[in-house]
Amino acid sequence: MQLITSIPLINQLVRSYYMEGLSVGLVPTMGALHEGHLALVRQALAENDRVVVSIFVNPIQFNNAQDLAKYPRTLSQDQVLLEQVGCHVLFCPTEVDMYPAQPRIGMQFEGLDDVLEGAFRPGHFSGVGVVVSKLFHAVMPHRAYFGQKDFQQCLIIRQLVKDLSFPITLRFCPTVRESSGLALSSRNTRLSALARNTQAPLLYQALQLVAQQLAQGHTAALATAQAHQLLAQEPAIQVEYLSVVDTLTLQPVLGGVANPKEVIVCIAAYLEGVRLIDNLWEL
Repeated sequence: MQLITSIPLINQLVRSYYMEGLSVGLVPTMGALHEGHLALVRQALAENDRVVVSIFVNPIQFNNAQDLAKYPRTLSQDQVLLEQVGCHVLFCPTEVDMYPAQPRIGMQFEGLDDVLEGAFRPGHFSGVGVVVSKLFHAVMPHRAYFGQKDFQQCLIIRQLVKDLSFPITLRFCPTVRESSGLALSSRNTRLSALARNTQAPLLYQALQLVAQQLAQGHTAALATAQAHQLLAQEPAIQVEYLSVVDTLTLQPVLGGVANPKEVIVCIAAYLEGVRLIDNLWEL
């Protein structure tokens, strides 16, 4: 596996792949890799001749300086995992490479970035849009891979690719979970054993409860209210939002759901100071 740390060098390498007629897949990450990331890499390996994994903790998508400082950084361990799975290139640009100066550009995704995550993390999706655009320009992949755990991010990146005419096919891959149901996340490593094994899995149980209630014909408002009651049994969990939303517009749904595939149940909550998100789609 090649390790590349500069944008000009990754440009040069990918151009050589193109000249050889090889297809390129990109898996953008912020490191602290887990099985969810590796599932994306495996999918990329199955569909491309060469796979590039990027690791860059993007400062401009954090609206909380403490969250940025605490974000786990495990580059040596990440390299071992990527070599084991068969990744071809690890692209680790420095902050100076990515942002020679503080970027003055911002991005808006009308209607998609001011709800759910956007309502609680102002500027987050602007930062995501900028860094993903820069990675797409640097690597020039045929395909790019993202996890459905960040469903709102997936919709925003899809809009980004459409509006800026990136010649890239997007692949959104299913959420990978621990045996308890907890969605895999780099942030899980910051939880105590009690929180990770016993308390945090309640988030997924709440999502499942909402899905069950919707399937039984209950309104989204009633279903989420019952899920809130379930979560209230664990005082350590502080729910930020729990919503049923339209899969295309992300606007809230309160009434009955005729077609479960047209909605997604989303949740964000704090546990031991760690912010966790999850969702359940294709109910």
